[in-house]
Amino acid sequence: MPRQKLSGEEIQAALINLPGWSVKDGKLHKQFKFKTFAQALGWMVTAGVHADKMDHHPEWCNVYNRVEVSLVTHDLDNSISSWDVELAKYMEETAVSLLS
Repeated sequence: MPRQKLSGEEIQAALINLPGWSVKDGKLHKQFKFKTFAQALGWMVTAGVHADKMDHHPEWCNVYNRVEVSLVTHDLDNSISSWDVELAKYMEETAVSLLS
């Protein structure tokens, strides 16, 4: 899938399928909360490997069992793109499977 800057309407439509995600400071944003630090770290490794394969890297911060994520496409003028939505969907799916 090519990296494509999304319009405001496209972003809002994508958010419908991304529970808990929002736009904060011009970036897709979510805070994940896991049961333990090990679970949060394991999720970060899984998501990080996937992001690296995409050549699309998140801005994120981990404190104990919480991971705060912001996604933006730097090479498209720091805008939200189709790749941010794709990575957010992957992150969401893997987090849900861990927390189930």
